[in-house]
Amino acid sequence: MSVGEQRIGPMHGAGGEVMGRLLADHVLPKFALRSAGAVDLDALDDGATLALPEGEMVVTTDAHVVKPLFFPGGDIGRLAACGMVNDLAVMGARPVACTLAMVIEEGFSIRDLDRLLTSCAQVLEETGTALVAGDTKVMGRGELDGVVLSTTGIGVARRVIRDSGVRPGDELLVTGPIGDHGMALVAARDDFHLQSDLLSDVAPLWSLLAEVLEETHVTAMKDPTRGGLAAALNEMARKSGVGLEIDGPSIPLRPQVTALADLLGLDPLQSACEGRAVLAVRQEDVEKALALLHGHPSGREAAVIGRATEHKPGRVVLCTEVGGRRLLDMPLGDPLPRIC
Repeated sequence: MSVGEQRIGPMHGAGGEVMGRLLADHVLPKFALRSAGAVDLDALDDGATLALPEGEMVVTTDAHVVKPLFFPGGDIGRLAACGMVNDLAVMGARPVACTLAMVIEEGFSIRDLDRLLTSCAQVLEETGTALVAGDTKVMGRGELDGVVLSTTGIGVARRVIRDSGVRPGDELLVTGPIGDHGMALVAARDDFHLQSDLLSDVAPLWSLLAEVLEETHVTAMKDPTRGGLAAALNEMARKSGVGLEIDGPSIPLRPQVTALADLLGLDPLQSACEGRAVLAVRQEDVEKALALLHGHPSGREAAVIGRATEHKPGRVVLCTEVGGRRLLDMPLGDPLPRIC
């Protein structure tokens, strides 16, 4: 960092003039979008009122502690915005508004704060999501590793999609290659000393999923974040009370993901994604759904990976390339800490 570079100090989170200047100079200008009927963010009231279009309101909240804060393909700001948007999207909800809370370590570079807030704002602008409220706190040096971002998202759904809606006969699709985010972060961490051109898949899902939801019968959706595809499929199977038969060779995996996972003794199916979704679709609609996904820049590598059955309810069976069958178990936990 350059000599004389501005850094976060205790007063930036103290609620007075210094914090006001931080908000006025570095936060508010980036989030100009307003939702119809909302109180302007510039008013800085204790809350915001929203006039939502007709539909059911969906609310989600998440905190982000990713390491490193800036990684190949994104940063914690983009991750916080996409994580919020995607949690709404897989429930069939169009994102409308959100809040953002920042906990920042004293001494954190304001230049870096500008970078990650710009990334966050770009996602909100792209998805038509208004930032309507927020908060900032500062912790002492060494009490926090850089910055923590927490978002709460509000969306509206004509028909709420739940991950418990899978029915026997449904086909299962993924919107793109699995495990990019988790493996990209592993490669970017200094303690692993690895070199890779792999990028995180972090991206907002709403524009990819909106037309599929409109034109086909999607029965369930899930975004495979912590625990990866293995966790997402097991949750869908357990909550829906169906068995899932997965064709292993049909799962899209980049060679770099497979190679890194093999090197580190990890299962790529447990590696997190931050820009993918798993969809259960009625059998008669699967070709249309796949065509719609392929027609979007973020869905060109979408694939059908399996189907739901009445056999082994609550379990996921993986069919291997050599014709074997094994249970794909729920991970005990994500093998990689601080990936989101």
